[in-house]
Amino acid sequence: MIRAAVPDDVDDLVQLINDLAEFERSLQSVAITAEQLRGALFAHHPTVFAHVAVEHARVVGMAIWFLTFSTWTGRNGIHLEDLYVRPEARAAGVGRALLAELASIAHRSGYTRVEWSVLHWNEAALCFYRALGAEPLDEWIGYRLSGAPLATLATGSRSRPAEGTG
Repeated sequence: MIRAAVPDDVDDLVQLINDLAEFERSLQSVAITAEQLRGALFAHHPTVFAHVAVEHARVVGMAIWFLTFSTWTGRNGIHLEDLYVRPEARAAGVGRALLAELASIAHRSGYTRVEWSVLHWNEAALCFYRALGAEPLDEWIGYRLSGAPLATLATGSRSRPAEGTG
């Protein structure tokens, strides 16, 4: 069963986030707390949303997502931040069902796309997504500004890189 996450799911979601991070060899990077996730998901104006897959009263998978906006189409889309299914529940259609729920939300809401990122070495995920008809966006390069460079830019450092376009 796929359903929207409820406050009682937060501890399971945090555990799944940690499990995903361990699989992606980045467990040391996870800093989220249950309180932070609860605040983001269940605030008066939530900034993120989650759906869970439940089997035998146990959360076995999650999709955590947020809205995007395309200036080219003038419409929203969905960015899938995390999709994770516990190993024992894989190959049973859980991941597909979670993605189908997001596709349904997008379709009903008039959103133009569902997008996500996948690690280049995760061949099982790449095959799964290709089988759904998803296409890689290999003409785009993802960038991230965080930590000290983010703080430096935010505080108006005197050392400025050359301006470019993009």
